[in-house]
Order: sequence, then structure tokens, then C-alpha cells
Amino acid sequence: MGLICAVSFTRYGRLYYFQPGRISPRVGDKVLVPTDDGPEVAECVWAPQETDVSAEAFPELVGLADGADLEREADSRRRRAEARVAARRLIREHGLPMKVVGVDWLAGDDRTTIYFTAPRRVDFRALVRDLAATLKCRIDLRQLSQRDEARVQGGIGSCGRDLCCATFLKDFEPVSLRMAKDQDLPSNPMRISGACGKLLCCLKYEHPLYQRFQDEAPAVGATVDTPHGPGRVVGHQVPAEKVTVKLEGGGRCACSLQQVCGPRQSYESSPSADVPVGGN
Repeated sequence: MGLICAVSFTRYGRLYYFQPGRISPRVGDKVLVPTDDGPEVAECVWAPQETDVSAEAFPELVGLADGADLEREADSRRRRAEARVAARRLIREHGLPMKVVGVDWLAGDDRTTIYFTAPRRVDFRALVRDLAATLKCRIDLRQLSQRDEARVQGGIGSCGRDLCCATFLKDFEPVSLRMAKDQDLPSNPMRISGACGKLLCCLKYEHPLYQRFQDEAPAVGATVDTPHGPGRVVGHQVPAEKVTVKLEGGGRCACSLQQVCGPRQSYESSPSADVPVGGN
């Protein structure tokens, strides 16, 4: 148990969780959060609340940002914007197949890190020299994968919500086409791919539910007994934990697993099923 608040470095960006410490930030307040490169300014998007999670697992906020911190953050935004414009211009001049997706600037060692994507390996040595001469600082270029690009840029998924990778996902877990097949999803790449062009990360979320259902439910085509009479399974309703049965006498019905599973039916039809637990 403990107080936890959430902050974000960019509007609608990924959330980071901290202990409020000695301060009580409100939504919209600018706060200082600890990073490897020193305290950075972020915006409080979730005021401190009591949670069931131990607060000791989260770092503590440094404090509220003052005028000097906000001025430093504004200068950082200006330097990042200048670096983005210069990088795009020089990339066009050098004719390189690169796309800038993010820029960081560290005031401590006066270093600008430019994140980019490219379809192949790129020789950017001349570009680094020109960038260093233009921006008057050290330059570090880092190539990102398609999924990292989506995480940095953010966006809206097919579900209408902000991308998981840009909000709460910390690590990318393996996602396979088999997960889509197990969930009876179409194999059309446009339907099961995310903004990054890879398989949707959310295919992983409900896959264990579908695996458990397949282990317990009668297969499609199996003959089962239902409260409405015998029939044949013609479909599964996994989220509702039901199966659709075509009755021999005509019509269809939706039955829960408990109503059609053999072990449960055998138990209910046995004499011991009429004896209450603990009865004599």
C-alpha cells in the first residue's frame, strides 16, 4: 500500500509512476523526476492516490519544478526543434533514406541524440560531421526498429485508444500468427497489424484465455447433450465461455461450458450429486 502518482514527459505520452514524496502535485503541475542524466521536468497526469501496490518499488519525485527548471525545459524544447529541422534538411541534401522520429538534447554534456529509421544500413558519417558543425554540439545517431518508432511517435490504434507501446507497455513480448489463428481472427495483415506494421501486441493479452477455453471446451463438430436436448457444437464464444450448439430437433442454443462438458454432466447425473457437501 502507498501513494503513487503518474507523470508524462509529453502530452498523451507514456506514463511513468513515482512516489510523490514530500509534495502533493495536482493534475497539470510540473514536477521534477529523477533520470540517469539528472532531474527532468514532467507533467503530473494522475494525482497521488492510494494503491494496492507497494510504493517502495517506485522512485520518488525530486520536487515541484520552479521557474529555472521551466526555463531550462523551454530551452531544451527549442534546441530539440532546431536539431530536428537541421537533421531533416541535411538528410535531404545528402540524399539518405532516413526518417527522423525523435530528438533528445542533454545540456550537461551538450549532446544531441537523433533517432531515425531506415530500410537498411546507412553510411551517415558525412551527415554527422555536418550536423555537428551546424548545431555546435556532439551528435549521436541511433537507428530504431519499426516498433520503437511507433513507441516514440505514438498514435491511435485500431481500437481507438492510444498505442499500448506509447503508454504503458515496457517491453515488447513475442507475438505469433498462431495467436491470431487461436482467436479465430482473419489472417488479413491489415486487420491484425499495428501502426508499426507488426502483429498487434494485444494479441498476447487474451491468448491464455483462448488456450484454456480450447483445452476445456468440446471441439467444433463434437456431439454434446444440452438442457435443450442433444446437438452438435458449431461455434465457440470464448469471452462468454459458451459454445453454440445446433440441436438435433432443430434450432440453435448457446450453452455454458458447465452445461455441455462431459465430466460435469457425468457428475450431475450421478447419485452422489444429490448428496450435499458434508451430508450423511
